[in-house]
Amino acid sequence: MIKVKSEGIILESSRNAFDGQAVLNPTCVEIDGITHMFYRGVRQGDMVSSIGYCQLVDNKVVKRIDQPVLFPEYDYEKKGVEDPRIVFLDGIYYLFYTAYDGKNAIFAYATSTDLVNFTKHGVISPRITYAEAGRLFGCSKTGVREKYFFFESYIRDRQGADILLWEKDAFIFSKKINNKFALVHRVLPGIQVIYFDDFKELTDDYWRAYLKDLGRYVMLDSEYRFESRNIGGGCPPIETMDGWLLIYHAVEDSHVGRIYHAAAALFDLDDPTKVIARMKKPLFSPNEEWEKRGDVNNVVFPTGTVVKDDRLYIYYGAADKRIAAKSVDMEELLKELKRNIVSR
Repeated sequence: MIKVKSEGIILESSRNAFDGQAVLNPTCVEIDGITHMFYRGVRQGDMVSSIGYCQLVDNKVVKRIDQPVLFPEYDYEKKGVEDPRIVFLDGIYYLFYTAYDGKNAIFAYATSTDLVNFTKHGVISPRITYAEAGRLFGCSKTGVREKYFFFESYIRDRQGADILLWEKDAFIFSKKINNKFALVHRVLPGIQVIYFDDFKELTDDYWRAYLKDLGRYVMLDSEYRFESRNIGGGCPPIETMDGWLLIYHAVEDSHVGRIYHAAAALFDLDDPTKVIARMKKPLFSPNEEWEKRGDVNNVVFPTGTVVKDDRLYIYYGAADKRIAAKSVDMEELLKELKRNIVSR
């Protein structure tokens, strides 16, 4: 059994207006011993989210900015700029985030070369309704699981026919694959990947053609009891000699409601739709009181990682209220994963 060490609570809400209610779902990049953390901060009262910034040394906060680095500016994000994921590729930091307008959750991105000044580039996820998506799934040449149609019907019935695909958990790989960007995203209930040469290609026409063949691009679907409802991308993939390591979240429908777990899987370096191995049990689950009780109960939501001295540090939102971390030995984790090879 793999040993998971608790690194404790890393960050709590502050007296600053933008993150006075909660801090959660951070993304991290380490440079010269400093961990640069971008996190979701929730404002008290209206619960609108922005993205804050702090620096860690040995998991201790040494600097924290009292104003958000990204905040709602446009109609499509007027109710929240949420859940950042950062990836460094070819000299550019790409920061992906969920844009929430009060009804629709879609993803957008910003870029920086210095981690200080960011330029927003707008929405790149499909602005396609669930009703239309359901029709496109039905045209799929490769087919998708019946559960995709369940979520299409469930969300459309609850939110209305004009609700857009609920797109979250987006980020790119830290290397191009076959000379193309590879972007992970989530059409419920699974995790998918798309390939493209330029972000300008990601028009609604592109997405419609893609959704007709969605089954071809599924990286991972839910399989086990602890991921009975759905899964989501989690942390940007880490390149290892054994494959791309993905720490993702899994949602279990239980008698006490939904429980969010952290899980791990390994993918082929040249084709991330090929699963090499995946754990049959959670890597970790809500156990601490502050993981079980918060703004949303029973949540561990991994979104950021740092590899240091052969240990993998996983940063996560705890009960949608605060930020915490766990760590595991990388070699031990990979060995455990390879005991769970996926048969093909």
